[in-house]
Amino acid sequence: MASLKYWLWLTTRKGLRPEHAVRLLEHFGTPEGAYFADPGEYDLLSDLPLPVRTALQEKHLAEAEGILADCERLGLRILTLGDADYPDRLKNIYDPPAVLYVKGRLPAFDEEIAVAVVGSRRPSEYGKRMAGRLGLELAREGALVVSGIAQGLDTEAVRGALKGGGPVVSVLGCGIDVAYPRENRFLYEDVAAAGALLSEYPPGTPPEGWHFPVRNRIISGVSLGVVAVECGVRSGTMTTVRQALDQDRDVFAVPGNADAPMSEGPNRLIQQGARLVTCARDVLREYEDRFPGKVRRPVPLSGEEAAARLEPRAEEPEEKHTEDAEKAVDKSPERAYIDRSALTDDQIELLAALEEKKLLADDLIELTQIPARRVLSALTMLQVQGYVAERPGRRFEALVRFKTE
Repeated sequence: MASLKYWLWLTTRKGLRPEHAVRLLEHFGTPEGAYFADPGEYDLLSDLPLPVRTALQEKHLAEAEGILADCERLGLRILTLGDADYPDRLKNIYDPPAVLYVKGRLPAFDEEIAVAVVGSRRPSEYGKRMAGRLGLELAREGALVVSGIAQGLDTEAVRGALKGGGPVVSVLGCGIDVAYPRENRFLYEDVAAAGALLSEYPPGTPPEGWHFPVRNRIISGVSLGVVAVECGVRSGTMTTVRQALDQDRDVFAVPGNADAPMSEGPNRLIQQGARLVTCARDVLREYEDRFPGKVRRPVPLSGEEAAARLEPRAEEPEEKHTEDAEKAVDKSPERAYIDRSALTDDQIELLAALEEKKLLADDLIELTQIPARRVLSALTMLQVQGYVAERPGRRFEALVRFKTE
């Protein structure tokens, strides 16, 4: 913990860019080495801008200590470039972030088929549908979905991945505790419960416009490939694509109508050699041989389960739970079997608790000792996936069973 404050001191120097931090670490070895260096040593790094060299002479640690306290209060992990589990994919780009703030469970990126799904903040209905579908299919079939969490196609891809029951990572252009856009604040919590939120900006950092192009290099950096769904030829999405190409990542694009403004970018990319994508299989077939056993086929669903997954669930009127009502829903179809690897830890615990009997949400909270917000979030995802149904009396029933080992 003591050394973390020097990482935070280094990365909060005014005017310091990620590539400057990398240069300092190459020269001094560690942030402590940079902190305790003689001021004259900074002048030897003539490739660093003068304002940065000046900022390095400011040795106050109050800001770093304040960030540490904020992270402890918010339950955030600080991942540094020197940590063993820092992703190699990201470490090997030109300008990796020296520090990442993490909320949730950090995936082993280097072992995952991580695919970024990105696109316009002002998409068409077609774009929304395709981003959501790709997010869902990729997650269901074994990929780790990566995106931002801004309005538009980022949001649709993230929601799709959550519905698909797979892990999802959202990279932010602000502090993790700053919901942007505000209406996505609950989506932040869902992502943190199912995967992770990442940011190179300390808690409390507002969403400045210039943060997002800088953030995009992380989205592509942790991924094997980037899928552009809809965007203009001059857009943040195309910035991400250019960074992906610089990082030697694969580029995929969803085709659209020739006269659709938001399809101009993807169509141009396809002309230039990007792989054309219409479904998750078009992406995953590129990685099956490199990641044997990772790609999985969706579990066949019964007719009732498929309907529950594909159709919006009609609102049921309030019903008093009675013995007759309980008997009426006991005629459940034979349950399909699913693999635990397709679920989050919270979802696994809830399904295990529901294997033998129907339970209220309050019963599940008490039984599993999982916080109420996470229980409700996991139940929502399980219902959307068709794995759990809400029965009269607000009791939940499992529609699937775990495969036996």
